[in-house]
Amino acid sequence: MFKVSENLLGTVDISREAVQTIAGLAAMDCYGLVGMVPRKWAEGISDILGRESVRRGVEVKEEEDGLVVDVFVVISYGTKISEVALNIMQKVRYVMQEIAGLKVAKVNVNVQSVRVIKD
Repeated sequence: MFKVSENLLGTVDISREAVQTIAGLAAMDCYGLVGMVPRKWAEGISDILGRESVRRGVEVKEEEDGLVVDVFVVISYGTKISEVALNIMQKVRYVMQEIAGLKVAKVNVNVQSVRVIKD
């Protein structure tokens, strides 16, 4: 659980699964992203995850400075990888901080593969 706020009435906590889902959906909203993959994708899991399981492509750790978010993605062939990754970093940080109220220290984008999208 991650603490969002605390006052005299009580505290607001968000579960790890909810934070992963928020980060995953924010990343999926970026142009050039084909999908999310689990961290262990290189060990034989070859499915690109759909919207219903985007949180499996996200890992969240808590550090002193805030949350560290690791996103594991597949990028569309023909797009500039650095631009797509920067877009994902900015979008995830914005959504986590401004909408969810969580302090983010870092967003790491791990490009696991590049795929050709068929029209």
